[in-house]
Amino acid sequence: MDAILSILVLLASVLLIFVVYIQNPKGGGLSSDFGSPGQLGGVKKTNEFIDKLTWSLAGVIVVASIIITMRQPKAKKVTDAGKAQTEQGQSQQETSE
Repeated sequence: MDAILSILVLLASVLLIFVVYIQNPKGGGLSSDFGSPGQLGGVKKTNEFIDKLTWSLAGVIVVASIIITMRQPKAKKVTDAGKAQTEQGQSQQETSE
């Protein structure tokens, strides 16, 4: 399951890079290439699609990353009492040898 989620994060990351490169911060980008002055509705829909795709891919990355993190095994805490008992046991073994 973790491998599938990791692959999903990698694919979403690569797609997000391409989607961001398609966008142009000065108003050009993919929408200006496909839209002519008479098709302002088409340009607006292209911009909305690219914007939704950007946020969707970012959301997929965040959710998958959180799930992967939650599925990791928990580290066991070593208490001072347990550590002291372990040290006492080791020192007794050393003295008996």
